[in-house]
Amino acid sequence: MLTTNPFDPDMQDGDKLREECGVFGILGPQDAAALAALGLHALQHRGQEAAGIVSLEGETFHQHRALGQVGDIFGSEPVMRSLRGNAAIGHVRYATTGETALRNVQPLFAEFEFGGFAVGHNGNLTNANMLRRQLVRRGCLFQSTTDTEVIIHLMATARGGNVIDRLVEALRQIEGAYSLVCLAKGQVIGVRDPLGVRPLVLGRLGEHPVLASESVALDIIGADYVRDIEPGEMVVLDEAGVQSFRPFQKAPSKFCIFEYIYFARPDSLVEGLSVYQVRKRIGAELAAESHVDADLIIPVPDSGVPAALGYAEQSGIPFDLGIVRNHYVGRTFIQPTDKIRRLGVKLKHNANRHHIAGKRVVLVDDSIVRGTTSVKIVEMMRDAGAKEVHMRISSPPTSHSCFYGIDTPEKEKLLAHKHSVEEMRQFINADSLAFISLDGLYKALGHAARNGANAQYCDACFTGDYPIPLTDYETSPVPLFAERRA
Repeated sequence: MLTTNPFDPDMQDGDKLREECGVFGILGPQDAAALAALGLHALQHRGQEAAGIVSLEGETFHQHRALGQVGDIFGSEPVMRSLRGNAAIGHVRYATTGETALRNVQPLFAEFEFGGFAVGHNGNLTNANMLRRQLVRRGCLFQSTTDTEVIIHLMATARGGNVIDRLVEALRQIEGAYSLVCLAKGQVIGVRDPLGVRPLVLGRLGEHPVLASESVALDIIGADYVRDIEPGEMVVLDEAGVQSFRPFQKAPSKFCIFEYIYFARPDSLVEGLSVYQVRKRIGAELAAESHVDADLIIPVPDSGVPAALGYAEQSGIPFDLGIVRNHYVGRTFIQPTDKIRRLGVKLKHNANRHHIAGKRVVLVDDSIVRGTTSVKIVEMMRDAGAKEVHMRISSPPTSHSCFYGIDTPEKEKLLAHKHSVEEMRQFINADSLAFISLDGLYKALGHAARNGANAQYCDACFTGDYPIPLTDYETSPVPLFAERRA
């Protein structure tokens, strides 16, 4: 039986996999920065710590970056007036490498021989520390602790050529996961890593091309979805239109499977699939694999809702909103006593007790990380009078850390890394606990099963099968130049 205190204040906010980052780029309209700000609003779920926009007016770059959320940063008329020009890129950030400080807020900007250059990055570079050591020895002076700055210095030390040549030379030296949007004179550039781990889509607003992490950012500005940028593809948006290049050796696609489970917004279209429909199919597969007699299916809000709907439809058990979430609560304050800590749990979630008392309930959530949130939710159901509490999870057990742009605890702190499903059930005090199988997850995505060593997605957080080398972490578990947040 596990004995970790679920009300330890140090664990209050570490029980969800954190969003990575979101990027946006547009070329053509005179109000490019305002459209970028709207796009970032739609991508806010991908990062809530900081945001930035760089715009281009002729040959002059304008930029504004700050800590906080998009509405607070770009809700000021003077700020938006300062971001003049008909091209802009934007970025929302949750730190996976580097401290939370203004110097790490993206897009990063630098002056080159060819002119100004800005870059926004979603993902993680897994050999950034090795490259950074080499660059420092060559005399490079770093201004941030984020891995993205390595790209700028690799471009600066490239053998020459235009911005595209330098960017390609830089990217051929790095390992890891990345979707980039870049801004240079007369150009917006988008790139996905050769395995396509992180998402990037192409859209069109009238005659103006748009790049974004998710299709919802196109929806908010009235742009049409055109297609996903393919793994290993570079697109250059300029006055000639959209040009596509393939600068990297072709490799099997390894798109992040957790985008479908949790990270992408449910109203997004990702890799040609509706995220909402995929999550409902995951819930249906979960119900088929782990049916239990019950009276109500209750989602853990908000990410558990689509899977719970699919579970309810497949099982024939009624769906109900047995937990109400308070959307106006940020980070939980540090409470001085156990009693107040327990009351503080209700700041974020409260049981709809009139529908729960005397009922057998099935809670549907997207994942269990440390397990502390599940403990609190199960206890809340029992306090509300639930007769039985069963937990169903719409992902396989998360037993390994992500190194490709998702902030996860170290694997030793993941409940599933060291404990069986039965031990986890005891820890959260549920009457039963079940996760969707890996094959069931792949089936919900339209595949017969997971194809072993040739798996169609990156699922390393469940399997430990990392498709990209972990150079920095194999040589030094604690990076020297970039803090990992855990």
